[in-house]
Amino acid sequence: MADEETNAHKYRLRVTAGPEYDPNTHQVVPVNGETLRIENDHAIISLCVRIQDYTGYPEGSASTSPYFEHPLHTKDQYSISFSIIFKESVNGNNLVFGNDFDRPIRDILPPGFNAALRMVKWTLDPSLDGDAYADRPYLFSPALATFNYFRIGEKMGKSDELPTLHNEVVEEGADGEEATEMRRMFPDADSRKKFFQNEANRKEFEFEAGRLYLVDFGNPYLAFSDFSVRLPGITIHAMKYVSDKDHDLRYVLKDATTGRVYLVIMFTVVLRDNGPDQGYTQTDDKGSLGKFDWESEPSAADVE
Repeated sequence: MADEETNAHKYRLRVTAGPEYDPNTHQVVPVNGETLRIENDHAIISLCVRIQDYTGYPEGSASTSPYFEHPLHTKDQYSISFSIIFKESVNGNNLVFGNDFDRPIRDILPPGFNAALRMVKWTLDPSLDGDAYADRPYLFSPALATFNYFRIGEKMGKSDELPTLHNEVVEEGADGEEATEMRRMFPDADSRKKFFQNEANRKEFEFEAGRLYLVDFGNPYLAFSDFSVRLPGITIHAMKYVSDKDHDLRYVLKDATTGRVYLVIMFTVVLRDNGPDQGYTQTDDKGSLGKFDWESEPSAADVE
C-alpha cells in the first residue's frame, strides 16, 4: 500500500477537452476553476471539471471546489458538468456517454475487473454496455440513463448568453414550460434514470436543437488523489497498470448511430519530470465564452 501511494505521487493529472478525438483540438481544462467553452459543427458546450484533493495541472489549480460542500456531493470525488446546446436534434436513444480506447487494454486490466464491472452494472448503471477486452475497448451507457443529474433548460436565441457552470450545481429538473411535466414524470434523478433504461422510452425523447440541457456526472468511486477505483469491497490502485502507452482515461459524448462526436475529455497521467505539455499541443482557441451562435443568419427570403 505504501509503495502504491509513493508511486502515485510521482505523477500528476492533466485534464484536456475538445470537440473531437484529435488531441490537437483540445484545451487544458482549468480544474476547479472557470468554465471552458467548446464548439464544433454539432454542439456548443460549457464544460466544468471539479476534482477533490486535486494536485494536477494547470499549476496553481485549487485543490477543491465549493461544489463538494453541496449536500448532493459531499461524498463525490469528481464531477464532469456541462451545459450543451445541440445544433441539430438528437434522438434520446442515440446519445451515449462513456469511455473508449484506441488500443487493447486487456493485458493491463487488474484481477477482479470483471467482478468490479458486474458490481457497477448491478448497483450503479444497469444500462452500461461494452467490451473491455476488445481490440478497441469501450464502455458506454445511454446518456439519459447514466447522467447523475439532468436538467432541461429553455430554448435559446441567438442573442442569449451561453451559460457557465463553475459557480453552479446542476440539479435534476426542468425550467420554463418543461418544468411541470418533468416534475410529474420524474420526481428525482433515480426515477428518470430507471425510466430511460428502457430503450422504447429513450426513443420517444428528442434532444431539441437550440434548447439548453445541463448535465452533471461523477461519483465517490474514482479518486484522482491516489489514482484508485474504490468500489464496495474492492480497491483497485491504477498506477501499477500505467505505462507509456496506457496513461489516459477518455470520456466521450457522441451519437452512437451517426458517430458524431460532441465532447471528448481526457484525464491524462503525466510523470512529474515531464511537465504538463509532454506530447501535447494546445489549440490557439482559448475557449472564451460568448453569445449563443447556433442559428443561421436570416436570408432575404426570410425577411418580410
